[in-house]
This record gives sequence, C-alpha cells and structure tokens, in this order.
Amino acid sequence: MSEDHPSPTAYVPAQEPANAPWPQGYPEGYAVVDVETTGLSREDRVISAAVYRLNARAEVEDHWYTLVNPQRDPGPTWIHGLTSETLADAPLFPEIAEELGRRLEGRVLVAHNAVFDWTMIAREYARAGGVPPVRQRLCTIALSKELGLPLPNHKLSSLIAYFGVRQERAHHALDDARVLAEAFAPSLRRAARQGLRLPLLMCRPLTEMSDGTRADPGGAGSAARVGAGMWRQARRLPPSPYPNPGRYEPGGRLAQGMRVAFSGDTSVDRELLEDQACEAGLHVATSVSGLTSLLVTNDPEAATGKLARARRHNTPVVDEAAFTQLLRDVVPAEGAAADPAPER
Repeated sequence: MSEDHPSPTAYVPAQEPANAPWPQGYPEGYAVVDVETTGLSREDRVISAAVYRLNARAEVEDHWYTLVNPQRDPGPTWIHGLTSETLADAPLFPEIAEELGRRLEGRVLVAHNAVFDWTMIAREYARAGGVPPVRQRLCTIALSKELGLPLPNHKLSSLIAYFGVRQERAHHALDDARVLAEAFAPSLRRAARQGLRLPLLMCRPLTEMSDGTRADPGGAGSAARVGAGMWRQARRLPPSPYPNPGRYEPGGRLAQGMRVAFSGDTSVDRELLEDQACEAGLHVATSVSGLTSLLVTNDPEAATGKLARARRHNTPVVDEAAFTQLLRDVVPAEGAAADPAPER
C-alpha cells in the first residue's frame, strides 16, 4: 500500500537562487514529513504517512507515501477522508517501520508543528519496540518566525500561500508533505542567505512499557512519566516575549505573557499542549509561584507539590478541556497582533 516516486523538479522561486552561498554547519539532508492520525491523544494512531527526502539545499530527491492500518476506528474521517474500509488492507505500522526509518535516517525531520508529527511517529515506534533513526527536527512554524515572514497566522495554508504553493488535497499526507517541501525550500534558502541559525531541536525517543512501571533510568527528576508506561524527557521552553500582564481572573480571558503550569497526565500530548500555549504567547512555567496565572490539571485532588503551591498562592486551577477553550481566545499583548494557534 506504499508508493515510491521519482524525483520531481524542486520548487525554486526566482528571488531565491539555488546557488547562493551556503552556511557551514547546515544539515546534509532533510525528511519533510506529514502524518494523518486517528486523533491527538497518546492513544491515537498513525493512519497514513508521507516523506519527501530533500538534499542539503532542499532539492527534492524522492517521495514516499503509505496507508497504515491503525486496528481501531480511524477517527475524524471528515478531515482526512480515510475510512475503516480504506484502511482494512493497509499494512500495520511494524510492517512499514523499516522503510519509514530508511527514509528518516541521517536526516532532519521537517514538519509543520513538528512536535506533533515527531511524537506520533516516535510513539508508533515505541509500540513496535523500536526507535526512529532521527535525532533532530525542524518546525516550519519556528523557521517562519525566525525569518520574520509576514504571515497572518501559523497555519500551513498561510505559509504555502506566501510562497505561491498550490494545495491540491489538504489533509492528505502526501499532498501536505509536498506543499510543505515546496514552501520549506525557499524558506531554507532565505535562511541561508541571511546566515540564520536554524531552529533545530533534539528528538528524544519515547519508551512505552506494557506494565506501566519502570525505574527512573537517570536518577530522580531526569524524566517525567506520561500515562501508563510512557516517559518523556523533561524540557525547558523559551520564555514568553511579552511582559506578564498580571494574574488571570477566573471567568475572564488569558492574555499573552501570563504564566501557566501543567500537572499530571493529559489526553492530548503534554508537549503539544505546551507548544500550543507558547504559540499563543503564554509563558509555560515548570513550577507554581505567586506569579503563575493558571495551573492545568485533570486531577485537582492529586497530592502534588504544584497543586499544594497553587492552593497556597490562590492560583486558579482548570482542567485540560477548559484550558483548550481559553487558548482559543488569548488577549494579545499591547502592540501585538492576534495570532491563532496552528491547525493541529
């Protein structure tokens, strides 16, 4: 059910010559990736995947696409168009893992809102007892910010419209990967011309255990547990560029610059929630203090240090669903334009 294709002509805008001087230290190759999934939570599965392999200067080498049988309901078919009947004869993820790995190996994974695609792929490999052979990722949202592109928002449709790329079939993994590759090519060349440092992030493998128990492999605090048997590396996110406007008032709206913290398991992957908060202009804090506006937890009765500090500082506590609603209507900082969250 997979497809392999010869290399088409790379998209090269006239204003971004392919033979421009190239910074030393840029990656030697890229894998532009898109996956469609049954949903956004850690239990959801990949149902299709596409990879465009690009060389060091973002010229397309080849591309590949496959369906994947998730062995469960395919989720929002009205978005991705893939039904149970369509996926019934598709290979299982372990059957395509080797081929997908061959296309990722030694390359930087590139995706729009890359933490989502990386996490879904890493989780599928973890279920299959493996690790994806990729060590760095690059998010085209972050790259467009580094370039200062005058986009109205960070949706994929806005990025490709800026570079004049035409979408033929949105939410189809192969076409989404194609248009992203065609928008990434001029983005990378513009970054090279300006000598920008690429916003590369490490891809830390996820490990899933069937019994839900495991000793901390690196000592106390080296990893955080996520769900039954899932661990993820702790990380620090960049601070919000906006000043803290003060505490959140229950029943009101969040504002850019406010500090939020998370505690406990979430149905949507924690890193995705944190990245969405950052994209909205909030400051994601690793602890709760008198400056924290909000603590997000699905278990407000848990005996955690964060909840104890939240009660001590009278910090409002909301669940994940309420926080997701608040994220949709964040008040822009003074002098900043409203910026909707990414499509994911």
